[in-house]
Amino acid sequence: MKCSFCGHLEDKVVDSRANADGASIRRRRECLACARRFTTYEQLEERELMVVKKDGRRERFDRKKLLAGLLKACEKRPVSISDLERLVDELELSLSQEFDREVASREVGERVMHKLHELDPVAYVRFASVYREFKDAEQFMRELKALLARSAANS
Repeated sequence: MKCSFCGHLEDKVVDSRANADGASIRRRRECLACARRFTTYEQLEERELMVVKKDGRRERFDRKKLLAGLLKACEKRPVSISDLERLVDELELSLSQEFDREVASREVGERVMHKLHELDPVAYVRFASVYREFKDAEQFMRELKALLARSAANS
């Protein structure tokens, strides 16, 4: 670390403490050349996951946007916000572990639908109808019949 007073490149760490939020570490350093003390902060570099849209555009993974979509799908359903936040947390964690920098929006949507199907079938159908952009009532009915068949098989 370069001394902020004399520019010397060698120092020793006198004290280290994690900040209250745990997001960074405060280090008190002493320059080995001029003996003056200075403070540095160290924090984890976060990798930003990019979502590749159907048309090739890229945008940052936005948990707020995803949560808003889930809230809309779960409107007037017995699904708590904490359940939805947990779903988004789990999804974000799994995506960041499996994908280095980019993930296809199709992958995100399919994973959301899978988790939502387990949480609330009606919310799943609502989300699927928007996500899959059903073109007509017949396409929507096929999805409902498949959902009913899966439910009957699981019973």
